[in-house]
Amino acid sequence: MSAQNHAAPPAALTIAGSDSGGAAGLQADLKTFLTCGVHGLVAVTAVTVQNTLGVHDRTDIPARIVAGQIEAVAADMGLQAAKTGMLASAEIIRAVARACDTAGIGAGTDVPFVVDPVAASMHGHPLFDDAGLAALREELLPRATVTTPNLDEVRLLTGIEVTDRARMRDAAVALYELGPQHVLVKSGHLVEDPECVDLLYDGETFLELPGPRLPTPHTHGAGDAMASALTAGLARGMPVPEAARFGKWFVSNAVRHSYPMGAKVGPVSAFWRLAPEPRQASREVPG
Repeated sequence: MSAQNHAAPPAALTIAGSDSGGAAGLQADLKTFLTCGVHGLVAVTAVTVQNTLGVHDRTDIPARIVAGQIEAVAADMGLQAAKTGMLASAEIIRAVARACDTAGIGAGTDVPFVVDPVAASMHGHPLFDDAGLAALREELLPRATVTTPNLDEVRLLTGIEVTDRARMRDAAVALYELGPQHVLVKSGHLVEDPECVDLLYDGETFLELPGPRLPTPHTHGAGDAMASALTAGLARGMPVPEAARFGKWFVSNAVRHSYPMGAKVGPVSAFWRLAPEPRQASREVPG
């Protein structure tokens, strides 16, 4: 008997760099998509040489190849949501914006677009020059259904130094004025707050997303995991607030189940979402 064909799952596209350590970047996105029941599509923007000790080298993919990947999968395979990660340069950002317009991705289309503005390393160091930051503000944020900055990225994009939850509201308003439909400010770096309370803003309503601040140093890839879980929720048809709650739930569990690997900061885990292995039936036969 031949295998039956099954309906395709929802598909989501990550436009991001490769992390050779497998903790962040497109690797984190694909692991999250898979465990959230979404088929992952990829447009690679850069290849990094990195491990838990840091990023040692990187090569950027030509902008036309990045754009071509987006257009190729969108035209043939279709997708229900897309997200960005590290976009590497102003030239790549502009190419991504044009390709998303061609593919019908972004605010005002049927394909929601999550802009995770990866503008700072995990140590808070800028990954862009001024031209790259300007391109993020001018080209991508106005196309975003949701943008998901951490506090270092808030500072780079708006100049606001967030020191408490009240300043998070100020930052959300300032980011909203740059054009996205929703802003989700992540509070993981607000280390003096006993809770980890992220903030979603749609121009009218503030929605707090509380979560535990877990006592682990192993948080590499947490921001990617949250943004990609949110993207997976959108691909599955959730409205933005529900998808944001889903992303928060996913990343809280991913951090709770994080593990040490390498000399420094280990990765958050997507394994907690995997079902237990089934017991395969067996039988003895006469020799």
